[in-house]
Amino acid sequence: MTVVTRFAPSPTGFLHIGGARTALFNWLFARHHGGRFLLRIEDTDRQRSTEAAVAAILDGLSWLGLNWDGDAISQFGRRDRHAAVAEAMRAAGQAYHCYCSPEELTELRERQKATGQPMRYDGRWRDRPAGDAPAGVSPVVRLRAPRDGETVLQDRVQGEVRVQNEQLDDMVLLRADGTPTYMLSVVVDDHDMGVTHVVRGDDHLTNAFRQIQIYKAMGWEPPVFAHIPLIHGADGAKLSKRHGALGVDAYRDMGYLPEALRNHLLRLGWGHGDDEIISDVQATEWFGLEGIGRSAARFDFGRLDSLNAHYLRHADDQRLVDAVVPRLEAELAIILTPDQRDLLRRAMPGLKARAKTLAELAASARFYFAVRPLALDAKAAALLDAGARRRLTLVAERLAALNDWQADAIEAVTRELAEQQACKLGQLAQPLRAALTGSTVSPPVFEVAGLLGKDEALARLQSVGTSESV
Repeated sequence: MTVVTRFAPSPTGFLHIGGARTALFNWLFARHHGGRFLLRIEDTDRQRSTEAAVAAILDGLSWLGLNWDGDAISQFGRRDRHAAVAEAMRAAGQAYHCYCSPEELTELRERQKATGQPMRYDGRWRDRPAGDAPAGVSPVVRLRAPRDGETVLQDRVQGEVRVQNEQLDDMVLLRADGTPTYMLSVVVDDHDMGVTHVVRGDDHLTNAFRQIQIYKAMGWEPPVFAHIPLIHGADGAKLSKRHGALGVDAYRDMGYLPEALRNHLLRLGWGHGDDEIISDVQATEWFGLEGIGRSAARFDFGRLDSLNAHYLRHADDQRLVDAVVPRLEAELAIILTPDQRDLLRRAMPGLKARAKTLAELAASARFYFAVRPLALDAKAAALLDAGARRRLTLVAERLAALNDWQADAIEAVTRELAEQQACKLGQLAQPLRAALTGSTVSPPVFEVAGLLGKDEALARLQSVGTSESV
């Protein structure tokens, strides 16, 4: 048997983080088994579905690296097939026409509510002859659900779950206007697409019992179900925007790498021993439904930041340059020249060792392209007092005579001067950092000086030394 999974989002907004994890689990399970991962856009809600949302979902999945097999399928485009299945069920006696008016159903629900009964359709048109049908009324088509016994779900995450059939009413399959309902459409699509495993959030658990009844009515084999717990915030509360319930595009904008987000989503509810950093190769090799827990997972920005920092440190420098340049150009309102891009590439090892996101990486690189005189932050300005400026004048004089403009040679000259002035290296290096970067935090200062080049480094020192105020 070829394993076939699917991800079936509704295009009513962005690809949110919970949906991204569902897609990841389906993608990994299919890839682990050498199967197929399909994408279905459940766009039957025509009032809320938008092309912009479809594009956002496709873009989000592509950025995450969750490539699907074949073309994305539109559920709305298959509505005739769904209706045909409902009519086939009715012809076979597995469904029937119901002529209840909305007013009748409202009255029924209110009476049941007043008497403390469960609010469900009572099957009043279940066995009535066609001759009783009122003239000029378009009926709905309802499933003739079993009334006795129970429906049993062998869920790969939740275990065995049972529901008494008397608790499930005859649900609507086709509305009075002939449009299929969600329950019917999902079952028909999953069957026709050959889906073998339905992996989705446990908020769909109750839907599974009704969908199983449709499978049985059609004589189809139900897929394997695996309902995964939802994601909560780090505090255990229901996930909200303050916890990270954002679109995948927001994480991209914040500067997270797709591999870091994949790694974090993978660890939300699934585990492999004590492993935290899991490569795509390992994830594909190890992933299985048995590793999914029943408890709600907790989204933690701190853990995501830590993972992203790891992947940044191991990312290709040129890839990071390509990712950071648009941010820098937007922030500084400049277009980087080829020489400046090359400088950024050479500076990248020192920059990425300290950053947690691409946004931080861009911010930490800005000083390389700043225009003199540099704007000093508060700490740098406080550090560059009169004594520090005098020491920088001495440093500049020594460095001006240096022919070998390399980080180790710059450091050697500075150390020698510190010894001669009977001061600590930091008393020269820290003001040097402030003068060259405008901050007290940066990559190693001698590395920075070397990358800036002799002319620019000396010009920045001169600019600070001759400045009356900051």
